[in-house]
Amino acid sequence: MTSFWNVLRVNTKMEYLELVRYKANTISLLLTFYIIFIAMMFGIQVIGDPAQAGTNTQFVIVNYIFWYFAMMVLQSIGWTISDEAMKGTLEQLFMSPVSPWKIFLSRMFGMIFNHFILVIFLLFVSMATAGQWLNLNPVAIIPILLLTLASMIGTSFVIAGMALIFKQVSAFLQILQFIIAGLTFVPLSVAPFMVAAPFVKGVDMTRQVMIHGYTLADFTMGDYAWLIGNAIVYGIIGVGIYLACEKYAMKKGLLGHY
Repeated sequence: MTSFWNVLRVNTKMEYLELVRYKANTISLLLTFYIIFIAMMFGIQVIGDPAQAGTNTQFVIVNYIFWYFAMMVLQSIGWTISDEAMKGTLEQLFMSPVSPWKIFLSRMFGMIFNHFILVIFLLFVSMATAGQWLNLNPVAIIPILLLTLASMIGTSFVIAGMALIFKQVSAFLQILQFIIAGLTFVPLSVAPFMVAAPFVKGVDMTRQVMIHGYTLADFTMGDYAWLIGNAIVYGIIGVGIYLACEKYAMKKGLLGHY
């Protein structure tokens, strides 16, 4: 456990240093998503129903913030493995006394911590720009967000397993951006079957808290069952698929090939 915490500390610091030292890339990332939000808000004001403009703008704020966050989480390990393989350093990770999946998990935790700060910044800038202030209830949001992250992390490990075997998955990760957009922007009231998809239930419940002022007491046992079940199922399945892919890659000698 001590070695894992050391790896977690180092990787969190590494993620922070990359964001700080490569300022141009970090600023470009934030500007890109902010411009996307401006375009969405402008579209709502031009072609949307004026009577629902405020609610629709709040809807967009929550969804695009989750879109950004989900993209960072789901793509992080896949990009990491592809990058390490391209540089020829992937095998070195498997020589560590700490299990590779724990190293990737620590990198993801470090990325989540650092990008969560950027998410908060984007959230307040977006609310100030739109003049729409959401209900930020940390007592309700944090437990839902943690369970939502569990399913995101599990899904990310599935992508990591694919990257171990196929190495170059950049095209899939680009397509994944649009899949994530669909999962975050389409409400369950329109497509209730999506409740079984990863992290969709958590996004929907967070949306209810931030837009409609829900508290934890306002959700049903069914809501919590879907949220917790989603986190457990995708978390376990994701890590299990990654470990199977890792075993296959080591058996076939794929770690050193690019």
